Amino acid sequence: MADIPIIPCKSPDGWKEVVDAYAKDLATAAPKIGRHGLSPIEFEESGLFKSAIERIRGQTAASLKTKQRFIDSVLSHLKDAGLITKWEFVGSRERHDYEIFLKGGRVCCIEAKGCLDGNNTNIFKRPQNADEFLIWSLCQNPGANPRHNAWSGIHTRLSAEIIARKERVDGVIIWDMLCGTIARPCPKLEANKARATVIDGKPLPPPCFYLFPRTIPDPRNNPSPKCWNLEEVKFLSVLGNAFKVKDEEVVKVSIEARMYDADVQRRTVYVTGGGKKLHESNWTAIRRAS
Repeated sequence: MADIPIIPCKSPDGWKEVVDAYAKDLATAAPKIGRHGLSPIEFEESGLFKSAIERIRGQTAASLKTKQRFIDSVLSHLKDAGLITKWEFVGSRERHDYEIFLKGGRVCCIEAKGCLDGNNTNIFKRPQNADEFLIWSLCQNPGANPRHNAWSGIHTRLSAEIIARKERVDGVIIWDMLCGTIARPCPKLEANKARATVIDGKPLPPPCFYLFPRTIPDPRNNPSPKCWNLEEVKFLSVLGNAFKVKDEEVVKVSIEARMYDADVQRRTVYVTGGGKKLHESNWTAIRRAS
């Protein structure tokens, strides 16, 4: 599914080779780095390099600070511009991470995720106080494939969870601190650099939005519900206006459901705001661990 253009960005050509070469160089230089005082043989036998790598991996996976700083900066920008009333980080006491208060009293709740191909994508619960509930993907792994992640998260994981658990998600934002960098070039900025918005000294490209069905797909009673329009999901509308999202770039994700023998199946259809069909999945049975 890597070539399905449901998201405009992709891993740069040759980037995997750059990462592989750097990893090899780093492993070769490892015995000479640091003040461990071990001979090359002792260094190899000790497992110090592997232990250090695992520690770094654990610290990176466990840290939410980089993701939180990015979202905090975006929300503060919206608040300072008078586009939202206020926002709060509630991740220390709630299942979700953010509550954004919009003009008119609407509340948007956001669950922040990492790369969407992980099992953590399946873990979410729509808060009772949410007028809008969004999932925001921030993938910190520069080597991750953006198109694989978007496909895996939206079709493979979220569509199945929404139908099986009858848990409504109004949309997905895919946008993070790597967007527009050398590790993840953004075609939107390559076509027009004036579309960047500078936040904390960094030029950010427009985010990617995915609008979901307004009701829960059900194979018998609601097999093909309509998707939200951008102006109906108020936070996405505000965010899109502030960060120069074009209507034709917003993707509507139609999630359909049907019975096939004893299986519940779903299909996702990706259509841009301009009416262009990007992709239509096959009918896929919902398989979830009990």
